[in-house]
Amino acid sequence: MSTESDITPTAADRHHPLLKLALELGPLLIFFFANLRGQWLVEKFPALSELGGPLFVATGLFMAATIISLIVSKIVLGHLPIMPFVSGIVVVIFGSLSIWLQNETFIKMKPTIVNALFGVALLGGLAFGRSLLGYVFNAAFQLDAEGWRKLTIRWGIFFLFLAVLNEVVWRNFSDGTWVAFKVWGTMPITIIFTLAQMPLVLKHSINLETDGEK
Repeated sequence: MSTESDITPTAADRHHPLLKLALELGPLLIFFFANLRGQWLVEKFPALSELGGPLFVATGLFMAATIISLIVSKIVLGHLPIMPFVSGIVVVIFGSLSIWLQNETFIKMKPTIVNALFGVALLGGLAFGRSLLGYVFNAAFQLDAEGWRKLTIRWGIFFLFLAVLNEVVWRNFSDGTWVAFKVWGTMPITIIFTLAQMPLVLKHSINLETDGEK
């Protein structure tokens, strides 16, 4: 089994950008739908009642969808994207604990753990002279060393912000609000943040084909 290990994008990454997006968003959408229509799903598929309430049913389906998305990524793209891979491991571990112990806290803390892990990893990597963000966004664009360093700092801080934000939401609002925020709140915030980084990306972008011809 291999994960992305090169900043240079693979041919599969360049040819299947929409597939990568679908594989990452698909499990989240299934999680939202299953939590929203948990009772209906149990009536249609009684076996799901063994998992517990709507949030536990959603968690079980979220785990299954995450595993399937990773398998498809491996088959189609030839590797496992780092962020979905790490997130998938945490989903399976914390999701299993939530269902086994019938304790929603574990799955609610999953975004906190994942985002904090990414934030610390990105900022910690810089301390060792490694801009790890290049392994995540390798299929999207190519930057010079200074560009990756600045972007890594920004994303590291942003991930830590998401970790704190998740803690605030799940501890102070209802399950439905938290699930809706996880799908429809976190994604827009991330998109806005990503778009805000475009000036930096454009300033530090490099053309590999042009550089290769020099």
